[in-house]
Amino acid sequence: MVVGVLRLQLLLHTPQNLKEKRAIVRKLLGRCRARFPVSAAEVDHQDLWQRATLGFAMVEQAEKGIDPCFSKIEREILLSGLVEITASDREFLHY
Repeated sequence: MVVGVLRLQLLLHTPQNLKEKRAIVRKLLGRCRARFPVSAAEVDHQDLWQRATLGFAMVEQAEKGIDPCFSKIEREILLSGLVEITASDREFLHY
């Protein structure tokens, strides 16, 4: 069993307050949860309205099932046009 963890740090250009930021983050997380078999949440920078850190987790039999999914998630977020990815970290835990 392999647990994959993806952490994305995002820069949001358009929000002028926390309410607008949360709407963008909620939209991105909802879209990713609906299209991919992952758990997802905002994990850091909740009080900053132009930054966000999203965390994604997925369990599979091997890394080869997780890595392509994480690449598709990154592409999905970039294609939304709502944010810029400033950092991306992947970690795989083998059990």
